[in-house]
Amino acid sequence: VLLLTPFPGRPFYAINVIFVGMVKYAQKKYHNQPQRTPVSSYGGIKKSLGAGRSRGPFGKFVPPVPRQDGNENGGPQYKPYGTGPTESSFPVDERLKNIEPKMIELIMHEIMDHGPPVNWDDIAGVDFAKATIKEIVVWPMLRPDIFTGLRGPPKGILLFGPPGTGKTLIGKCIACQSGATFFSISASSLTSKWVGEGEKMVRALFTVARCQQPAVIFIDEIDSLLSQRGDGEHESSRRIKTEFLVQLDGATTSSEDRILVVGATNRPQEIDEAARRRLVKRLYIPLPEASARKQIVTCLMSKEHCCLREEEVELIVKKSDGFSGADMTQLCREASLGPIRSLQSMDIATITPEQVRPISFLDFDNAFKTVRPSVSSKDLELYENWNQTFGCGR
Repeated sequence: VLLLTPFPGRPFYAINVIFVGMVKYAQKKYHNQPQRTPVSSYGGIKKSLGAGRSRGPFGKFVPPVPRQDGNENGGPQYKPYGTGPTESSFPVDERLKNIEPKMIELIMHEIMDHGPPVNWDDIAGVDFAKATIKEIVVWPMLRPDIFTGLRGPPKGILLFGPPGTGKTLIGKCIACQSGATFFSISASSLTSKWVGEGEKMVRALFTVARCQQPAVIFIDEIDSLLSQRGDGEHESSRRIKTEFLVQLDGATTSSEDRILVVGATNRPQEIDEAARRRLVKRLYIPLPEASARKQIVTCLMSKEHCCLREEEVELIVKKSDGFSGADMTQLCREASLGPIRSLQSMDIATITPEQVRPISFLDFDNAFKTVRPSVSSKDLELYENWNQTFGCGR
């Protein structure tokens, strides 16, 4: 009726009235419909960074803090999505209520609870470093009642030295032998494309570690995370470093927290001064000595079919002076390919493993022609000077 009724001087009045009425009718109809929760293709509620609920066991959502049977207003309490009447809610620590559930989930995924077991005997040499780590990590975990006060363990350890000397292997051994919750963290674990999320991840890391203490946080290549702060540095990177330093040893930290940060680096001179102060024990992991190199060769060759005499092993150890642990492993791997290279190409498809000849000294002699030391004498001099200035080793 309105479209057919002319309005002098206002030709679009009727059309506007109809349009406004249609919009109000659509809004009223939308609000009267029941709202559905978006479901992801994985089968659960769609995850978002700012979600108000956290993950429980078996991937189910639970409230961030335990709820009672009733609230203050007497209103009803709703069960989390997917929980049955016989299932109990997953207990969440009160300190995690201000941390976003998505960040807690990402940090929990960094807990290292798998992999082959590593013993202290598997690490050749570095006796002083192993003894110091046992005093700082293993013994306080066994007897926390004795290691109190001035005997309390430090908050941080720095393992520095040339590459391939077993720093990361020591971190894996700490994870196996300490009995503590072990977090294996890299720079990618604490960075985000969103501004402000990096420092929140650092705060979430230490909050979860306090709830899971005793805890060990191992950061490989820590120089990429705690490098020296300068004028040309990005603001987000500086905030991440500041938050890490505050959480490690700041005004809000407690001396009773049993959290140990273990960092490994090949470039200790690039670490920030404040981080160097907080990493109290700075242990130099040098190149393996002759006895350690002999232990590496003996251990690796015991798993292979070889015919090396004792004097030949001593000669291999003498010729490998200046080799790191990784270089010695590569040398043995190259020598183990010698018997395969001596075969004809047509015999590879038909020969049995028992017909392959054992590894001999000649294979090691040929391997020395292709495998070279990966650490130069100039780099060793830098490590020695830094150890004399800031190190805690002998």
